Amino acid sequence: MSDYVLIHGAWHGGWCWYRVQAALERGGHRVDAPDLASLGRDRTPPEAVSLALWADQIAARIAERPEPVILVGHSLGGAVLSEVAERVPERIRTLVYLAAYLLEDGRSVREEAALDEDSRIGAAMVIAADRRTASLRTDVIRDALYGECSDEDFALARALLVPQPLAPFATPVRVSAARFGRVPRVYVECTRDRTIGLRAQRRMQAATPCAARRSLESDHCPFFSHPTELAGWLAEL
Repeated sequence: MSDYVLIHGAWHGGWCWYRVQAALERGGHRVDAPDLASLGRDRTPPEAVSLALWADQIAARIAERPEPVILVGHSLGGAVLSEVAERVPERIRTLVYLAAYLLEDGRSVREEAALDEDSRIGAAMVIAADRRTASLRTDVIRDALYGECSDEDFALARALLVPQPLAPFATPVRVSAARFGRVPRVYVECTRDRTIGLRAQRRMQAATPCAARRSLESDHCPFFSHPTELAGWLAEL
């Protein structure tokens, strides 16, 4: 039995893991899928959100777990993983980057995303007038995020997505070889991803190599489109 903490990406909440969480729990594992501050059901004001706040939130949460965890991050959640590993490497067994931003020290999600010529998420984003959050256009997001998902899961996502605080996109990740670098990490790439293109995923892996790589023939959201395959591979860890 293992202890998993699942970190969602931008606009989402812990709800997006419901199929994967159920599958892992049926296998006897412990699973926590929290909402990052201001996302999901959390009502922290967007202007109070920072990448550091999220990292501190998750570091405190895993410190309460009975044993070191397998920490899984999707998309923007990858930046959170790296920052958490820098804070509490001794509390993490393995880092799992699921179609996620695996950033070098000093780089931000915004900088990496600007290099991604295959991404379609930019066309879906609508920046709020106060420039603190971004929302997603419903006529674009299915193609960008949920291309292989069921109508049921797409309807769920469309109903539950919330505005995304922008500050974490622009914040450089700060990691070191002595702390972040000592935690084993694996990358699960999604080969038909239209939010973080495959070339971008592999560029990040080349810059920050992982101990293992798994490829899913999937869109950006395999927790919906390929939950059984994803949960089975996570259980193997």
